[in-house]
Amino acid sequence: MSLDFLQYAAKGNAFVNQVAEELNISRDQSGRIIRSVLHALRNRLSLQESFQLLAQLPMALKSVYVDGWKPDSEFERIRHLDDFLNEIRKEDGGLAGYDFGNNQRALAAVYAVLETLHDSISGGAFESFIKTLPESYQVWMEPLTKKAGVSGSSL
Repeated sequence: MSLDFLQYAAKGNAFVNQVAEELNISRDQSGRIIRSVLHALRNRLSLQESFQLLAQLPMALKSVYVDGWKPDSEFERIRHLDDFLNEIRKEDGGLAGYDFGNNQRALAAVYAVLETLHDSISGGAFESFIKTLPESYQVWMEPLTKKAGVSGSSL
């Protein structure tokens, strides 16, 4: 099996373009948003949950996910949506106000990234990922999970 880096790049670019189109933003802004959302998830998931998500990401996004990651670091679960959105803003740094604005815009950005992820992975992988999340995260993602057809007693 040979590695086809052009194919990986094409899938990564398609992901960035889809998020940009969904949010009506530039590719640069889309890339920052994708990175921030993936890093915020990574920082607040257990190692096992993180590996399950990582296994399902398109190859180009795997490198974004692991960039700067310290898997041996302790993680603290976020229980409230506002705290999660603040974590995303923290990951974005100086452009957080521009990229995420108020909580409504930030949540729309999260949904755009996760919806594009749903479109990018095969079969029930997205549904499996959602079901591994803490119940409070699943509740935040309920509009997406309903759209994707995920069912379960905790949703």
